[in-house]
Amino acid sequence: MGSRIEYREHDDNAATAWKIAGAALLGAAVAVGLGIYLARDQMQRHRRDLFSPHPLRRLAALGYLKSHPSVDDLPLLRDYLAWEERPLLIKRATAILTGLEDALADEEALDEDAEDA
Repeated sequence: MGSRIEYREHDDNAATAWKIAGAALLGAAVAVGLGIYLARDQMQRHRRDLFSPHPLRRLAALGYLKSHPSVDDLPLLRDYLAWEERPLLIKRATAILTGLEDALADEEALDEDAEDA
């Protein structure tokens, strides 16, 4: 009779461990999903702020684009340069665009070298 109690306790402990593991996995999945959502929201907000009527927001958006470069930013930065009127912000955007174009050109050169090898 003592062994049945031990098995039942063991089964209860295993079930509890599985419940805890499942809850932890669910929590991790929710955290990852929330993180992805917040990152996308922040990127969209910074893209919108690039054309904000407030110059400080535009400067912050340019800083964000510089620290998170993407090929998708090329047309956005070109449109922004055609739209922007402030010389300081034009200079900053031009530097970011040039840096992004140079980085892409370097990547293409590396890809060509890798294909030739």
